[in-house]
Amino acid sequence: MSTSFPPAEARQVIDLLASRSLIRLVTEIDDNGAIPPRRLAGTLPDLSAHQLRSASDTARAHGLVQVAPGAGLELTDSGMELADLYDALARWARRHSAPAAVCEFSSRIQHVLGLLAPSLTPGDADRPAPLPDARPISAEAEADLARVRTLLIQWLAGNPQVARAEPERAA
Repeated sequence: MSTSFPPAEARQVIDLLASRSLIRLVTEIDDNGAIPPRRLAGTLPDLSAHQLRSASDTARAHGLVQVAPGAGLELTDSGMELADLYDALARWARRHSAPAAVCEFSSRIQHVLGLLAPSLTPGDADRPAPLPDARPISAEAEADLARVRTLLIQWLAGNPQVARAEPERAA
C-alpha cells in the first residue's frame, strides 16, 4: 500500500494519533463504554481539565467520538477502529519489548507511531525508520512492523478526516 502524506501532514497525523490524552480517552471508552461528560475527570484522573477538554474536542472534531443522549461520549465506528489499531500497535510493542519490556500502554503506542511516521512520507513509504533514540529492531520485528504499518495506512485511508488540517467542528 503506497499512501503517503507530505512531511508536515504526516507529522500532524502522527502527533494527533500519538496524543496521550486522545489515546487514554479512546481506549477508556473502548474498554468500559460511554463516559458521561461530567464523569470524564473522575474516569481519567491522570489528565488535567485542559487535556480532557482538548482530547474530547479533538476526538469529536475528527469524528472519533460522539455524544450519545443519556450515555455520554461514545466511540464512532472510526473511533472503534482506532481503538483496534491502538491495540495492534501496543501488541507489536509488547511482543518486541519496545520501547522497553515494561512501560505504559500510551508510551508503547507513541513509540510505534514514531517508528512508522517516516514511512508515511514520499520516498520513505516502503519501510519504517528507527527513532534516533531507539535500539535497532530485528528482521522479524521489522516484518511485523510492516504489517502494523499496513493497518495504520488502511485506517488513515478510511478516515481522511483525520488528515485534514482543519477538521469539521462537531455540533
